[in-house]
Amino acid sequence: MNRTAYIFLLLTALFWGGNAVAGKFAVGHISPMLLTLLRWLLAFLIIAAISVRQLQRDWTMLRKHLWLLAALGAFGFTFFNMALYSALNYTSAINVTIEQAGIPMVIFVANLLLFGTPVRAGQIIGFSLSLVGVALTAGHGSFSQLARLEVNFGDALMILAVLLYSGYTVALRFRPAINWQSLMTAMTFFAFLTAIPFTLWEWQRGALMPPDTTGAMVVLYTAILPSLAAQVLFLKGVEYIGANRAGLFINAVPIFGTLLAVALLGEEFHPYHGIALVLVLGGIWIAELSGRKHAAISEAGGP
Repeated sequence: MNRTAYIFLLLTALFWGGNAVAGKFAVGHISPMLLTLLRWLLAFLIIAAISVRQLQRDWTMLRKHLWLLAALGAFGFTFFNMALYSALNYTSAINVTIEQAGIPMVIFVANLLLFGTPVRAGQIIGFSLSLVGVALTAGHGSFSQLARLEVNFGDALMILAVLLYSGYTVALRFRPAINWQSLMTAMTFFAFLTAIPFTLWEWQRGALMPPDTTGAMVVLYTAILPSLAAQVLFLKGVEYIGANRAGLFINAVPIFGTLLAVALLGEEFHPYHGIALVLVLGGIWIAELSGRKHAAISEAGGP
């Protein structure tokens, strides 16, 4: 089970790392709100087309939890991605992917404060390493700059995105016990609906930019891999090993995102990026070792 979860979650990190790069490609080719709307519309149409019978079987349960599914789709899918795509208009894809490493820490803190989920010493060490990596990136390689750091608007938007997706992940514990196809169909539908007023607002401001060929390719990629494949794999990962341990793998997003940004966007790779990635990777390894150990003890009925 652990090995399957690891594969699912690493693929999730790869697809999400590509999401930030795709968002950077989208700049100048499609506006952020329209990209979000078209992404979730296409994702909904694809998943709904293969889920008709499953939806019929799960309809009674779906109807009982429509408000929860609407909130999950809005905050975890629409608002998170609008903040991320908008951030990419002001900051680099490398910064965006590395800043996402703050999500697991927020998940741990929220689970601890709201539900009393214990945090182990190894997990604290792993979190600390990840936090150092994020701080190093925010200070552009110098911790001394943090004290006088003027937050870039793109970085501020990413902080908002981190809080949104962390809240979504924590709230997944309340999702109804239905098939993943029905769950994804409902959430992508509400994600699409939520994006409509923001796209209209973008149009009224005169900022709406219809997709050209590059923009259309970005929509296609984001709808299939980050929207559907990654979200389903992440849901299964949370189901297999829990939100705290699954959330740690979001720290792998900077690794894949940075490598893809350097390879595909030609962004400059600074030494501090490399150090930050090592810290993030080391943090996830240490924290997951601790999580696995205590999960095994709990399953065996130990203290």
